[in-house]
Amino acid sequence: MIGLEGAERAAARGASGFAEDVVRGLSAPRKALPPKWLYDARGSALYELICEQPEYYPPRVETALLERHAREIAGAIGPDALLFEYGAGSARKTALLVAAMTRPAAYVPVDISREALLGAAETLGQRFPRLAIRPVVADFAGPVALPLDAPCARRVAFFPGSTIGNLDPPEAVALLHRMKVQAGAGGALVIGVDLPKDEATLVRAYDDARGVTAAFDLNLLARIDRELDGDFPLSAFRHRARWDPRLSRVEMHLEATEPLVAHAAGATFAFAAGETIHTESAYKWEPRAFDALAAIAGWRAERTWTDERAWFAVKLYVAG
Repeated sequence: MIGLEGAERAAARGASGFAEDVVRGLSAPRKALPPKWLYDARGSALYELICEQPEYYPPRVETALLERHAREIAGAIGPDALLFEYGAGSARKTALLVAAMTRPAAYVPVDISREALLGAAETLGQRFPRLAIRPVVADFAGPVALPLDAPCARRVAFFPGSTIGNLDPPEAVALLHRMKVQAGAGGALVIGVDLPKDEATLVRAYDDARGVTAAFDLNLLARIDRELDGDFPLSAFRHRARWDPRLSRVEMHLEATEPLVAHAAGATFAFAAGETIHTESAYKWEPRAFDALAAIAGWRAERTWTDERAWFAVKLYVAG
C-alpha cells in the first residue's frame, strides 16, 4: 500500500494544482476546468451512482463486454503480467480482468482520489489476497513514476471506462505514449473506447432524468466553495450537456442562469447570464480513427471486441 507520507504529499500538490487551475480556467475568455477536479470523494461517489443510471450506457455495455470476453483478453495478454491502471476508481472492471488472468504478477492502480483508490485497493486485496497491489495517489495528466519493478512477463496498461474520451486528441496521444513507455518492449494496452451514436442517446447519457449527473457537475462548484474559500451560489448555475458533431464529442457545462460575481482562491470571477464553465468533454471515436490515434503514440492494433449494436469497444494494442 502507498505510504501515508506519500499520500499526504500528493494531496498537498493536488490542493495547489486545484487552486491554480480554478484561477486560470475561470479567468479565461472561455471558462473551463479540467475534468479531473470533478472527482473528490463526493464526486467519485456520485460518479458511481451515475454508472447505475439507465441512460448512462458506457459502464453497463463495457462491463458486459469484459464479462463475455475476459478470458480471451487475458489469453491474449498472457500469464504473469503486471497490470497498471490510470484513473482506477472503484476498480470493479479491473476485478473482471484480474479474475481471468493467469498468475497476475502485480496490480498498480493510480487515482487522484486517495479515498477511492485506497478503498478499491482494499476491496481487490480481499478478493485476490495473493495479488501484490501497489496503489499510487497521483494525477495522471502528467508524468507519474510507477512502481513497475515487480518480476513479470509483460506490463499491461488497463484503461477502461472510455476515460480516454475525456482528453483532447493531443492530450490523448501524450497519455497513450506515456503508457507505451511504461509498458516497455512487448507491452500491451487494453482500453475502452466509446463509439459514435445518435445525438439523443448521447445527450441523455450525460444528463440523466434523476439529475445525478447534474449533481456531479455542480459538486465541482461546491468543492471550490469548500476547499478554496469560494462563494459560488450553486442555485445560480445549471448543468447542460451538448453534442458537438463537428468534434464528435459531448460537452458538459455549468451555465450561469443570471449575471453574478463569485470569488475563490483570492480571485474574482464575473459571469454573464448564459455564460458557461466547460467541465468535461467526452469524445466518441470511430474505431479506425482511434487506431490511427493510438498508432501515433506507438501502439499497434491487435484485437477489438464490440457489443451487438457497436456502441462500445474494448481494444487490445501492443507496443509497436
